[in-house]
Amino acid sequence: MSTADWAVLLLTLLSIVAYGIYKSRGIKNIDGYLLGNRSLPWYHVGLSVMATQASAITFLSAPGLAYSSGMSFVQFYFGLPLAMIVLCITFIPIFHRLKVFTAYEFLEKRFDVKTRGLTALLF
Repeated sequence: MSTADWAVLLLTLLSIVAYGIYKSRGIKNIDGYLLGNRSLPWYHVGLSVMATQASAITFLSAPGLAYSSGMSFVQFYFGLPLAMIVLCITFIPIFHRLKVFTAYEFLEKRFDVKTRGLTALLF
């Protein structure tokens, strides 16, 4: 990588950190940080779940997979919005009611810390 590439990368990372610090300036606890003080409308939560699913690995691997094996895998991506709707209808209300932040925390409350550790290790 050239010096210009490193400069752009560093500037991008610093901009992301600065924006994060700016946007989180009024947050005082973990509930505010992870859950937006539980004040987000349902469509923000749904879009957040979908954005989490569409990670960088998806954007990097999908073109390579299409090139190497064709477009047959695209049918998987057509089902994702439906899966996200089902998740938002079933799991998000449970997490909200139990006041847990992650699936791992839910497993710890439901079973024990060993189950949480095992699932985190397997994932």
